[in-house]
Amino acid sequence: MAQEDGMELNENAEIDTSQVEDARGSGGGGGGFGGLPIPIGGGGLTGIIITVLLVLVGGYFGVNNLGGGGSSSTSDNGKINSECKQGDATKQLDCRNVLYINSIQAYWATELPKAFGKQYEKSVTKIFANRVNTGCGAADSGVGPFYCPADDKVYIDLTFYQLLAKQLGAPGEFAQPYVLAHEYGHHVQDLLGTEAKMRRAQQSDPDSANLQSVRLELQADCYAGAWAKGATGTTDAKGNKIFKSLTDEDIQEGIQTAGQIGDDTLQQRNGGTVNPAEFTHGTSADRQKWFRTGYDSGDPTKCDTFAPGAVNEGD
Repeated sequence: MAQEDGMELNENAEIDTSQVEDARGSGGGGGGFGGLPIPIGGGGLTGIIITVLLVLVGGYFGVNNLGGGGSSSTSDNGKINSECKQGDATKQLDCRNVLYINSIQAYWATELPKAFGKQYEKSVTKIFANRVNTGCGAADSGVGPFYCPADDKVYIDLTFYQLLAKQLGAPGEFAQPYVLAHEYGHHVQDLLGTEAKMRRAQQSDPDSANLQSVRLELQADCYAGAWAKGATGTTDAKGNKIFKSLTDEDIQEGIQTAGQIGDDTLQQRNGGTVNPAEFTHGTSADRQKWFRTGYDSGDPTKCDTFAPGAVNEGD
C-alpha cells in the first residue's frame, strides 16, 4: 500500500506481532515514575520526545506526578494478531507500526554483528493507552515514546503521533518509523554498554550530565538514519521485503522531524529563550546532522557522538 509521502510497505510481508505487546485494553492506573529523573541523572528512561513533554506537560521530568503509585497493564495480543492477518493490514496504524518494528529489528539482527561484533537481542515494544507499568516505573502518555533499559522494552502510546503531527509540525508518515528507530537505537546502546557507560560518566562528573545525555540522543538519531538507509533491504522471516520503497521525500520528512524536536526549537516553541545549559537531546541542527550522518554513511560505526569534538560542548 503506497503512503501519501511515497513510502510503500509490502502488503505481502508477514507482520510479526510477537515483537509487540498490546496493553491498550488493560486500563491502567497510578502515575509517575517513583521519583526517577528523566532523562538524565541516574534514572532509566531515554526517549526521543522527552523534551517535548517538558514543554507540554510543564513538569521538569516530563511527567504529571512524580513519586506516585504503580499501574497495571497486562497485555493481550489477540486483537492485534487478528487485525494484522487481514488483507488490508498495512492500512492499519498499529499494524504498520509493527512492520516498522520488524524492519528495524531485522536490520540490527544483521548489522549489529557486522558493525560491532555482537549478537542482536530483540526488544519488545509495548503499545499502551494512557498509563503503563514499566521496569523503570509507572508512566503515563505524557512521557512520550521511551526505552527502558531496566526491562529492555520500548514503550509507545500511538496517539503520540497526533501530537507530533498537529502540535510539533511533523505530520509525515516517515516520522513514525523514525521515532521507533530512535528508540531502538537506545536498545542498541544498551546492548553495547553505551548507555551504562554514559550513566557512569554522568555520576562521576555531574556537570557534564546534560552533555552526556545529548551525546546519547544524537547517537540514537544517527542509528535511526543508518536503519533508514538499509530499510529497503530488510525482510520478514520468509524473505519477503518489508518495504517496497523509501523516497527522498521520506528521508526529508525524517530530517524535518529531527528539526522539529531539537532542544532549541522546543524552547522557542514554549515561548522561552534558548538555554544551552538545559539541552538534553541536542539542537535541531545537530539532530538533523546526525540523522543525516547515519543515513548518508549507512554505517552505524560512523555514529560515535562520544568521540572528542563530535558534539559541540558549547551547545
